[in-house]
Amino acid sequence: MAGNIIGRMFKVLSFGESHGKCIGVVIDGCPAGLELSEEDIQKELDLRRPGTSRITTSRMEEDRVEILSGVFNGYTTGAPICMIIWNKDIRSEDYESIRFTPRPSHADYFAYVKYGGYNDYRGGGRFSGRITAGFVMAGAVAKKLLKKILNVEVIAYALEIGGEKAEDFTLDDARRYRYENDVRAPTPEAAVKMKEKIQQAIFRGDTVGGVIECIVTGLPIGLGEPVFDALDSDLAKAIFSIPAVKGIEFGAGFKAARMFGSEHNDPFIVEGGKIKLEKNDAGGVVGGISTGAPLHFRVVVKPPSSIGLKQKTIDLKTGKQTEIIVGGRHDPCIVPRAVPVVEAMTAIVLADHGIRYGVIPPVIRNL
Repeated sequence: MAGNIIGRMFKVLSFGESHGKCIGVVIDGCPAGLELSEEDIQKELDLRRPGTSRITTSRMEEDRVEILSGVFNGYTTGAPICMIIWNKDIRSEDYESIRFTPRPSHADYFAYVKYGGYNDYRGGGRFSGRITAGFVMAGAVAKKLLKKILNVEVIAYALEIGGEKAEDFTLDDARRYRYENDVRAPTPEAAVKMKEKIQQAIFRGDTVGGVIECIVTGLPIGLGEPVFDALDSDLAKAIFSIPAVKGIEFGAGFKAARMFGSEHNDPFIVEGGKIKLEKNDAGGVVGGISTGAPLHFRVVVKPPSSIGLKQKTIDLKTGKQTEIIVGGRHDPCIVPRAVPVVEAMTAIVLADHGIRYGVIPPVIRNL
């Protein structure tokens, strides 16, 4: 399993399993001189922590971060930053009964084949959404770096859950309300409707998916290294590394397939003596390079695969078809806890490209 590193200059190594001893990350390439504390990381971790609402998994993890290296006297040193959280609320026995009856739409069977049965099957092991806690740790560092050097802000929120879509809101609304409600909606009204959809699914023993929207402000022109390290290419790879993500679109996205070029093109204008774009149907990326307009994309999140209804599966011992009802503790909707993960992965990619482009220096001069 050799695909656990992302980034070229701001590298993040992810490690740990759902029911292993710990989850963690190592960041290699963070500039020296960034003021950083465990509290900075903890604020972000608390946004995705399980067991904080009736519409999330009942697994009660404290998710208390420990910084093991790379920070001295309150500042990054330029050395690798290692951070961990310990897994404590583990009930691995929930998975013994389904070890040889793979859960539909989980990676259980495919990992069993690929790794010859040696994969950690408890809670999905390495394929669990639990590992995204590490993504958020690394993302917290990246977000602080981007804010400090470039005044970049990354804002994600639940645009849609179970078919209920947020309407008539501004970026300021999303900034204000998204972390004041259980579902991470950009308005209180949308939050009520989305939460009701999740509760209906819980009542049926089912799950629901949704759409997360992300907007990034403050980016300069020029981030991205075409052609194979284009900004949107790297963002798509990072976002698809989040379990349950099934799609991404930038700007007008799939709507562009039904538009004329005259509708989709973003005309240049001069405003206050500066060249700007009249609109942003490109989503802030053209030719794989940031345009200086807000980065704007949407992410499709599937319904969680663990449901309380009977499903067809295979008994790997006998090779015969059987049925399964998935037990354990699971989220009825991934969207609310995935919102901070989308922000984190976005920030990681942007920090990497900021360093590669030279707009983020190797040493931050605070004196």
